[in-house]
Amino acid sequence: MPSTLTLRDLLIDQLNDIYSAERQLIDALPKMAAAATGENLKQGFLDHLEETKVHVERLQKAFAKLGTPAGEKTCLAMKGLVAEGSEAIELEANGAIRDIALIGAARRVEHYEIAAYKSVRGVAGAVDEESVADLLQQTLDEECESDKRLCSLGDMVIEAAKDFTGDEENAPRKTTPGKLGKKKQK
Repeated sequence: MPSTLTLRDLLIDQLNDIYSAERQLIDALPKMAAAATGENLKQGFLDHLEETKVHVERLQKAFAKLGTPAGEKTCLAMKGLVAEGSEAIELEANGAIRDIALIGAARRVEHYEIAAYKSVRGVAGAVDEESVADLLQQTLDEECESDKRLCSLGDMVIEAAKDFTGDEENAPRKTTPGKLGKKKQK
């Protein structure tokens, strides 16, 4: 970045950051779907994967409207959030418990994305790039809806799992109890 940063420079930098974040999610979501035990959660992750691909396409349109290519910046925040999601994937736990951990990790991702899209949309508006701001708003709206769906699904899974005590007799059906907090041995 230049030593004298302009709002337009900041816009491009923030777009590169969220572009990196979305691309990291494209790699992470199939792994989260594979780790999920609930069919609704599996499908939710796969649906969000397809939506994320559209988000990447929108960002590419935003770069084209600005007349600049996407950069190679790495979003460190998303890198950390993906690592937390990996921890949830590796939990040796009852399926519903792992699903709750996956939902928590996914909601943290959504909240990061919501904050990032709100911020970059504001910068786009400040430099009179309304067509870019409109693209970002479309994605922001979808991210907010994804968070609502995850919240609702999380509430249902928590309700189903709240009586789980960790023993075979009390485990919810079609799940295998384990020890929460321990990672699988590789």
